[in-house]
Amino acid sequence: MNSHEQQFFKAMGARIAQARKKRGLTQQQMADQLGIAQQTYAHYEVGDVRIPTFALPALGALLGMTPNELLGQTTNPRKAKPGPISKLDQQFERIRQLPRARQQVLMDMLDGVLAQAVH
Repeated sequence: MNSHEQQFFKAMGARIAQARKKRGLTQQQMADQLGIAQQTYAHYEVGDVRIPTFALPALGALLGMTPNELLGQTTNPRKAKPGPISKLDQQFERIRQLPRARQQVLMDMLDGVLAQAVH
């Protein structure tokens, strides 16, 4: 990861840790719900690794956050309009319902696109 990506994932990890603690959950409980090792989840919170894109909807659901909120994209309450969920949230939900192997393929593609976009 380059320094920009490290900064992004550390900030996202801090948001995740704060939300988890607010809900009174342990890292082990989160890891169990996500089907990953506790050590892997701990790396998510400190920003040492990229969180797989396909994991964002499940992670957000456990923390009561949207994928956009996990990514640090907040909406201005005065500008937010009630209505249908965003296209990105709809796509995350569709991805979440795919088999893990298909999710991994999509995650790899997205990681490649995002890595190129940063440079």
